[in-house]
Amino acid sequence: MNVKILGTGCPKCKRLEKLAHEAAEKVAVEATFEKVTDINAIMAYPITSTPGLVIDEKVVCSGRLPRLDEIVGWMRSAQA
Repeated sequence: MNVKILGTGCPKCKRLEKLAHEAAEKVAVEATFEKVTDINAIMAYPITSTPGLVIDEKVVCSGRLPRLDEIVGWMRSAQA
């Protein structure tokens, strides 16, 4: 599973990265994590604000900090 955190490095982006790591541990999935901080690369995704969370090239959340259980659900869905 490929997980991307879209954001410029603000506190919410850093928190999202931590939550994504926790969710991957909870789901027991092997994931690669990538921080996308380049604004042009971020704008390539259909989001209007950061932070953004992309799982296997699908934007699952943007503009807010999701709950841990939400991220766990998205990761389980991506596994199926």
